[in-house]
Parts: sequence; structure tokens; C-alpha cells
Amino acid sequence: MGYQPLSFLREKNILFIRSIVILFLSCLTIKFDLCFSGIPSSLKTLPLNGYFRFDEGIQHTARDFGNQYHFLPLAVLHPKSVSDIATTIKHIFQLGPGSDLKVAARGRGHSLHGQAQAHQGVVINMESLGGPEMHLYTGNDPYVDVSGGELWINILHESLKYGLAPKSWTDYLHLSVGGTLSNAGISGQAFQHGPQISNVHQLEVVTGKGEIVNCSETQNADLFHGVLGGLGQFGIITRARISLGPAPKMVKWIRVLYSDFSKFARDQEHLISADNTFNYIEGFVIINRTGLLNNWRSTFNPQEPVQASQFESDGKTLFCLELAKYFNPDEIATIEKEIENLLSQLSYISSTLFLSEVPYVDFLDRVHVSEVKLRSKGLWEVPHPWLNLLIPRSKIHNFAEEVFGNILTTTSNGPILIYPVNKSKWNNRTSVVLPDEDIFYLVAFLSSAVPSSTGTDGLEHILTQNKRILDFCEAAHLGVKQYLPHYTTEDEWRVHFGQHWEVLKQRKSAYDPLAILAPGQKIFQKAIISIL
Repeated sequence: MGYQPLSFLREKNILFIRSIVILFLSCLTIKFDLCFSGIPSSLKTLPLNGYFRFDEGIQHTARDFGNQYHFLPLAVLHPKSVSDIATTIKHIFQLGPGSDLKVAARGRGHSLHGQAQAHQGVVINMESLGGPEMHLYTGNDPYVDVSGGELWINILHESLKYGLAPKSWTDYLHLSVGGTLSNAGISGQAFQHGPQISNVHQLEVVTGKGEIVNCSETQNADLFHGVLGGLGQFGIITRARISLGPAPKMVKWIRVLYSDFSKFARDQEHLISADNTFNYIEGFVIINRTGLLNNWRSTFNPQEPVQASQFESDGKTLFCLELAKYFNPDEIATIEKEIENLLSQLSYISSTLFLSEVPYVDFLDRVHVSEVKLRSKGLWEVPHPWLNLLIPRSKIHNFAEEVFGNILTTTSNGPILIYPVNKSKWNNRTSVVLPDEDIFYLVAFLSSAVPSSTGTDGLEHILTQNKRILDFCEAAHLGVKQYLPHYTTEDEWRVHFGQHWEVLKQRKSAYDPLAILAPGQKIFQKAIISIL
């Protein structure tokens, strides 16, 4: 380097110290603006088509369906265009690591643990997102282009006008497209068509840098796969192209009961592997409960009192297989023969067969009917400490024996779903983490904590019960993965993602390097420069 005079070195040190002081003061300025003024004034000056709310109109975003976490944001963005979202995120990104502002996208707020909340940050109300109207292509390989804030129920009603519908659903349809695609989107059709993320052709995404990116299997594929099931970590889904198929008009809706779990599981696995089978296959568990069909998941009820009495558990643990066969009126004779043949292959309790016939829309939107009733009684907006697990097929009997035989004593606080899916229907390049077997089960404990309840219905009891289940899974080395996962430390997330952790970090660094997006997941902490 050669000899440098002392005066030059002193000048260099002074410049370095000055730069540190300037950086420190800029951080203080940002901190003052955000923390002491209460409202980030710079947000007010952004050129938007929509608008920000900073007043009492933001209160509702501090809660979600889980109703256990309540984090108030500083502002709520009501975007009228994708550019509103991009402008806001780019602005926050340009504030740099000295800013504490984070961003959460909120559809219907159906998250369970505050994932759609942003404490002292910005919540984006995706339902306000404007832009191109819903567009359907009805030719070969039909699809629909929709906003990320659009609800699945609206897609159903619009696509049915053309005799079409999405292939894969969730049990509840009043959810946003961006919300379910950020997780996976699972229901009783997943064994056949895969989850909703396996039925997407293209996405428009706003990254954590504020960039608007179109992506697909062939264009920006890494972002496309990262965002699908990515828990909102790499970008906000602002538009999606979803695959459609022919829609039936009617559904044969069937339920049968088992007292033997082995027969129940064997029959489910047989049905999801058969060539000609049902269109929808789910199951649920009933422990020490009567009035089995009076649960919030459906309006499926026997019409005859004698028939209804056959669906009482009498204190036993029973397993209900729920099936659906889609058809059009001119196919009724053929469908009935197919159903008869399929049922003849099963080992259910013969006296418990019940079959109903309902319109396709009524079947898919069945949970909403119960939602309306529960809302009228003040029993919908209660804590929902749900626990959703993906369990390898080889371990499901161990799991059932301990959990349904010893840990749980009742199912009165909500339904317990249990059904297998085929891993081959899932795209292994997405961010979703699955068990290491070709067939695995979704087991969902959909508990509700009734207001002022105690005992087996109380929130603390349910949370303790959930922990016992998770502790057993870990101790028994069942290879279980959480669906809609909830962890609070990086170490826990590292274990959850396992061998995929490094890919996750690389994608985070590429698309959201300052960890601005989806802070409620608690996977990555926002990058902050500390100056002592």
C-alpha cells in the first residue's frame, strides 16, 4: 500500500467516524418518526390510488380467526391497485435496516396465531385490491385469472356460470386466494387433484423489495415455487391463474361409521388409490359424544329420527367416513351403481349408512351455513386453538392409539378431521414441508373455546391438550409435520423445514432481504443495524 502520512490517516478516521455518526442519527430519525410520532409520516406522502387508515378503523386488523393474538398495526393500506402495494413496500424497503416497519397481507383474517398481523407495522387489506376483473378462459385447459384478495366462494359462483369450477378446495370457501395459496389449501379432493397450490398456472407477486414479478413454472420459477406454500415470506400474491375443470350440478353425500380404526384407515387408503372412486374423501373422529351429525362442519342431517339415533356414539370412539360423488341429473343411474359397487368394498358398520343428495354449491359451501348460525349466537368469534398435523401413513396407527385412546377424552370442543392424501399430487418444489412417505394423513383438531367456559372446553385445557399431542409426536419420533405451522423461535422453524431450511434462507435473502414481509410467522427477524 505504501507509506501514508499520519495526517491522512487522521482524516480517514474522522471521515469514518463522521459516517458512523450520520448513520446513527439517521436511524434515530427513523426511530423517532415511527415510535414517537405514532404514525410514520412518510407513508402519508406516498402517491397511491388507494389510501391509508391510521385511526380507529384499523382495530379489526389486530385480531384473526384464532382470536388468541392481538397486535395493533400503525397503519392499514387499502390498495386500489397492485402499484399501491408495490409503492408501499418499496418505500419501506428503501428506509433500510434502520426501520422497524414490517408488512402483513390480510385477506379474511382467517389465520390462527396472528400470522396476518403486523405489530406497529402496516397491514395490507387485500380485499380492497382493485385491478382487472375476474377473467375466465373457457377453451382447452380452462382457467380463471383472479385478484389475490378474491374469495374462493366468489370464484365458484362466477365459474359455475360457464359450467366450470376449480378442482381443489378447502372445506371453508370464504377465504382469500392469496391466503390459501400461501399455505397449501387442502380438502377432501386433495388425494385426487392435489392441494390448491398444485392447481395454479401463474402468479403475480410483489416481493419484499417492492418489485412486481410475474412468475410460473417456466418464468421466474424459483419465486413461483417459493411463494406457493411459502407462508408469505417471499412475496404477496396479488393475482393468480387457477386451473378449472367441468363442474357437476349435484352431489351424492355419504357418511358411514366404523368402530375399528384399522378398518377405517384401510378403507380410506383403498379409496384414494382406486382408479374409479369418490370425488371427495374425508373422515372424522367421535370420542364419547352423541348427536354426531350436529357439528358446525355441515348441515348434513338425517331426516328420520330412527336413522338419526344410529349416529350416536354411546360413549364409544367411532370413526366416520365422509364421501361425495359428483354427478349430473342424466347420470343418476350410472352413479348409483358406481356408489353401490364402491360401498360394497368397504367394511363399515352396515346399519350406519346414510346418503343425501344436494346441489354442488350447497355441498362445497356447507360450513358457511353453520357459520351464520354460530355468529347469531356469538359462538363464531371465539378462540380457535386449532392444531393441524401431517402424519406419515406408517405412523398413523401409533398416533391414533395414543391420541384417540389416551390423550383425548371427548370431541365436544370441535371436530377432528382425519384423512389420507397422495404425496404424488403435490409439487415437491414448493415451500410446503411434507412427511417423507408417499401417503400421509391430515389430522386436524378444530377446537373452539366457548366464552366463559371451563374444563374440557376452556382455552387453557385445549392448549394443554395440543401440547400433549405434540410432545407425544416428538417423543415417539413419528416424523410429523405441522400444517399451518406455528413456532416462535428460529431453531423450531429450522427443525420444521429440515433439509429445506437453506433453500428457504436463500429465497428470503433474494426476495425479502430485510425480512419485511409476514412478521407474524416469526420465522425471520427483520434485519436491524445495531450501533453501540
